[in-house]
Amino acid sequence: MVIHRFNLKPIVAASLAIVWFSILAAPVAAQNGGIETLFERLKSADEVDAGRIEREIEMIWSQSGSAAMDLLLTRGRDAMEKQDFAVAIEHFTALTDHAPEFAEGWYGRAQAFAQIERIGLAIADLEHTLLLNPRHYDAIFGLGMIFEQLDQPEQAYDAYRLVLDLYPHHEGASERLSKIERGVNGTEL
Repeated sequence: MVIHRFNLKPIVAASLAIVWFSILAAPVAAQNGGIETLFERLKSADEVDAGRIEREIEMIWSQSGSAAMDLLLTRGRDAMEKQDFAVAIEHFTALTDHAPEFAEGWYGRAQAFAQIERIGLAIADLEHTLLLNPRHYDAIFGLGMIFEQLDQPEQAYDAYRLVLDLYPHHEGASERLSKIERGVNGTEL
C-alpha cells in the first residue's frame, strides 16, 4: 500500500491569498455598486468629507480589474511624479493598448501629453477618457485648462462649471473659474 503525502503549504498559501484578496476586494466591490451614492454625497459634502469621498471615487476609478494593468497605471503615475513624461507615455500607451476600456490609462496619458505640450494628443485622450467615464471631473478640468491655453475662455468656463456641478469643492476648478468669470460674464454695473 502506497501512501501519498501532499505538500499542503502551496494549497494553504493559495487559500489564504484568496481569502485575503476577498477581504480586501469586498469593500471595493461594495464601493463600485455605490459610486452613484458617492457622487450624490460629493455634491452635498463639506470640504473635509468631499476630500475623503474624492479619494474613494478615485480609488474605484484606479482599479482596472487586472493586477498587470494596475501595475502599468502605477508605473505611469510614478514616472509622472518623476517628470519622466516619455516613460509615463510608454506605460500609459501599453495600458491603453491592453485595456482600452480603462479610462485611467487614457487620462494618465493625456496628462503626460499635456506636460510635453502635445495638446492635440492630450485633447484626444481626454475625450476618450470622457467617453469611457463621463463624470471624470479631473479630465473635464484638464479640458478647461487646455481651453484657457487656447484662449477659449467661454469653453473653459463651461468646463469648470461642469466640474463644480459634479464636485462642488474641486479646488482647481473653483480657482480657475473665479479667475476667468469676469472676462466671460462681464462686470455688472
